Amino acid sequence: MKLKNPSNSTSQTLTSSETRLLVRETLRISANLASAPPPSPSPVAAAPQELPLLKDSSFGGLADDQFLNSSLRLICCEEIDGRRWQYFADDNVGARSVALKPLKNNSIRSVCLQTPLSPADELITFIRSYVVPEGFPDSVTPSYVPYMTWRALKHFFGGAMGVFTTQTLLSSLGVSRNRSAPGAVAINWILKDGAGRVGKMLFARQGKKFDYDLKQLRFAGDLLMELGAGVELATAAVPHLFLPLACAANVVKNVAAVTSTSTRTPIYKAFAKGENIGDVTAKGECVGNIADLLGTGLSIMIAKRNPSLFTTFGLLSCGYILSSYKEVKSVVLHTLNRARFTVAAESFLKMGCVPSLQEGNLMENIFIPPWKQHRPIVLGPRFKDAFQDPISYIALEPIFEKEQYIVTYNPSKGNIYALFKNQAKSDDILKAAFHAHVLLHIVQSSNQSQQSSKKQDRLSLGDLQSQIAESYKLVSALYEPFKTKVKEQGWVMSESLLNPGRARLCELSS
Repeated sequence: MKLKNPSNSTSQTLTSSETRLLVRETLRISANLASAPPPSPSPVAAAPQELPLLKDSSFGGLADDQFLNSSLRLICCEEIDGRRWQYFADDNVGARSVALKPLKNNSIRSVCLQTPLSPADELITFIRSYVVPEGFPDSVTPSYVPYMTWRALKHFFGGAMGVFTTQTLLSSLGVSRNRSAPGAVAINWILKDGAGRVGKMLFARQGKKFDYDLKQLRFAGDLLMELGAGVELATAAVPHLFLPLACAANVVKNVAAVTSTSTRTPIYKAFAKGENIGDVTAKGECVGNIADLLGTGLSIMIAKRNPSLFTTFGLLSCGYILSSYKEVKSVVLHTLNRARFTVAAESFLKMGCVPSLQEGNLMENIFIPPWKQHRPIVLGPRFKDAFQDPISYIALEPIFEKEQYIVTYNPSKGNIYALFKNQAKSDDILKAAFHAHVLLHIVQSSNQSQQSSKKQDRLSLGDLQSQIAESYKLVSALYEPFKTKVKEQGWVMSESLLNPGRARLCELSS
C-alpha cells in the first residue's frame, strides 16, 4: 500500500502539469489564429465569385481569359465612336478593405470588347474623320449626302479640265516651244491675273443678290466658269490673241469664283443642324479638294496619251455642268425667295396646299440669269413703268385705299406690277407679292378663256378694274390661310428675300 501511494501521487502530478501545458498551448494557438488574415480561397472556388465582377451587363461581353483568374476588379466602362472598353484595377487587398486602401499606382488595365478593326476599316475610319462632319448623320440634314456627292463629282471634272486649260495657256504663250522670252511670258501672265482680280472686285458689289437668288447665281457662276475655261482653250487656235483672250477668261472665272465663295456659307448653313457650321464647311471643302486632286491626277494620265483636246474638254464640260445642276438642285433651303415664293403661291392657288421644303426646292427654277428680273411680276417698280395713263391709276386707287400697296396689270407689257406706299411694312410687301400672284392667276385664266372662245379683244379699263377688285376680295380671304400653311411646312418668309424695288409712293403735300 505504501508503494502504490507514491506512484498514484506522481501520476496525478504529471497529469496536472500536462493539463496546464495543454491549456497554455491551446490559448496561444487560438490567439495566433485570431490575429492571422483570412485564408485566400482556392482558384476553383474564387472563379464563380470573381466572374460577376468581370461581367458588364450594360455593355455586354466578358474580359479576356487572361483576366479571369487574376485579382482584377472592374472599375469603369467606356464607349467612344461605337467601340466599348472596360477598365480593371488590381484588387489584392480583399473586398472588405478596398474602400479603406487606395488602388495601386499604374495598375489600370483596359480591355476592348470588340475585335480590332481590319486595315480596310481603319482606313475608312481615317477618311471619314476628314470628309464627314462629327456626329454624322445626325449632325446634318438629309440633303447633305447628295449635295456633297455631286459637289465632289463637279470638282473632279473641274480639276481634270484645269490640266488641259493650263497646258493650252502655256502652249499659247510659247513656253513649250520657246517662242517667247521668259520676261514676256511673266508679264502676260501677271496682266492676265490682274484683270481677273479687277473683275472680282467689280462683281462684288452684287453681294446682296447672293442672299435671295442663291441657287440661280451659284449655277450661273458654274456656267461662267465653263465659259472662262472655253475661252482659255480658244487661245490654242489663236495664240497671237493670248493676252486679250486670257484676260477675258480670267475675268469671267474670277467672277465665278466670287459667286462660289459668296454662296458657300449659306448653303453649308442649311445643312448644319446645330452649331457645327465650321465643321460642315471644313469637311465640305476637304471633299472638294480631294475630288479636285483625283481629277487632276486622272487628267495628267490622260494627257500623256495626247487625246483630242476639244473632244476631251467637251466631255468633261458636260460632266461638270450636269454635276453642278444636280448639286444646286439637291440643296434644301427654308427661305422663300422670289422663285420659291412663286412655287408656293401657285401651288396654293391651284391645289389649296403649299409644297413641302423638299418639293418646293425641287420645283424651283434655277435657270434665271442674275441680270434678268423676275417676270411677269415686278415688285416695287417706277410709277411710269406700271401706269401708262393717269386714268387707270385714278380708277384703281380707291380699291387699295386701306392698303399700303397698289397692284395693277399692264396689258401692253404683259406684267403685273406691285407698287408700295412709303408706309409699307414687311407684311405689306409680302401681301402685295401674294396679291400679284392672285391677279396673275385671274388674268391668265381670263386670257385662256378668251383664246378658247377665239376672242382677241383688248382688255378694257372696266374689265381690268373688275379683275383687280375680284383679286382684292380673294386676297382678303386667302392671305392669312396662305401664311398659316407656309409656316406649317417650315418655310420662312421675309420681304428682303423677295428683292423689292426701292421706289415708293409718297403722299401729296398740301
